[in-house]
Amino acid sequence: MPIISQPHEFNEDDLYVDLRPSFGIPLYLKCEGFNFAGSIKLKAAAAMVAAAERSGALGRDSIMVESSSGNLGVALSVLAASKGYQFVCVTDSRCNLATKQLMETLGAQVHTITEPDPDGGYLAARISHVRELCDDDDRYVWLNQYANPDNWSAHYRTTAPSIDRAFPMLDVLFVGAGTTGTLMGCARYFKRFRPTVRVVAIDAVGSVTFGGPPAPRMIPGLGTGVRPALLDESLVDDVVLVEEIDTVRTCHRLARRGFLFGGSTGTVISGATQWLAANDAGPDVTAVTIAPDFGERYLDSLYQPSWVHQVYRTGPVGLPDEVAARG
Repeated sequence: MPIISQPHEFNEDDLYVDLRPSFGIPLYLKCEGFNFAGSIKLKAAAAMVAAAERSGALGRDSIMVESSSGNLGVALSVLAASKGYQFVCVTDSRCNLATKQLMETLGAQVHTITEPDPDGGYLAARISHVRELCDDDDRYVWLNQYANPDNWSAHYRTTAPSIDRAFPMLDVLFVGAGTTGTLMGCARYFKRFRPTVRVVAIDAVGSVTFGGPPAPRMIPGLGTGVRPALLDESLVDDVVLVEEIDTVRTCHRLARRGFLFGGSTGTVISGATQWLAANDAGPDVTAVTIAPDFGERYLDSLYQPSWVHQVYRTGPVGLPDEVAARG
C-alpha cells in the first residue's frame, strides 16, 4: 500500500493496454497518466526542478517559468504548490481551458500568447515571452524543457527501463516527439542496452522537428514550430508523420472502447498503425507505444463534435463518421 507525503512521489509506471482487441494490431500502450499531474510530464518536471535546486539556481525567492502547451505546465504547477514556489506558465491559445483552470487552481499564473511568431509560430512567441520575463526580473528561473538534459535523462532512468523490464523481447518502440525528451531518453537507453530495438518517432504533420514544412496544428502536445535542441536524429530509426484528423479518429475509436486518452495518444497509435502496416509486421512482433496522458482535458476540443467540425470540416480527409454524424 503506497503512502506518500508529496504528489511527485507516486507514479504508476507498469500499466499497459493490449490494443489487439481494439485495433487488431500487435501493440501495447504504456499508460503514463496515473499520477497527480495526470501525465508523463511529471517525470521530467521533477527531474528538472530537483536539478535546479541542487545547482542553487532555484531558491526560496525564485519564480519558476516555463513555456508549455499544457501537461508540463500542470506538472510544474503541482510541484510548485507542493514545494512552495511561485510558477508562471507561458502557453498559447491552443491550450485547453480545463488545463489553464487546473494550473490556476494549483496556484500558478498563466500567460496566454495569442499571436504566433511569423517564423517559429506559437512556440517561438512563447519562448520570446519567457526570455522577456527573465530579462526584466532576475528572480525568474527558466527550466527550458526544450534544451534541458534533465528532461531526457528522466526517461532514460525511468520510462525506458520500465518498458525494457516489461517487454524483454521488444522489437519496436514508438515514441511521440514534442520536446523530444521522452524520445531521446528512451532512444539513448535502447541504443545502449538493447540496440536491436527499433525506435520510431511519431510526429504531427505541420511540425518542423524533423525538417517538414510548418503548418497550423490545433491539438497541443506533439510537434513543434521550433526544432528542439534536445533532438539527435541519429538515435531515431524511423519517423512517421500523422495528420491531425487521423489523431481525432483514433481518439474517438479508443473512446468507443472505453479508453479516453489525449491527443498525443491518438497520434502515436495512428502512427504506429501506419508503420506496422507499411513494414508488414506480423502478429508475432512485440511493439510498444506510450500514452502521455488521458482525455478529460480535451473534452472541449477533440472530443467536442462542434469543435471538430469547425476545425476540420474542410480537411482533405474529412471527419470521423461518428463525429460527423453528431456534429
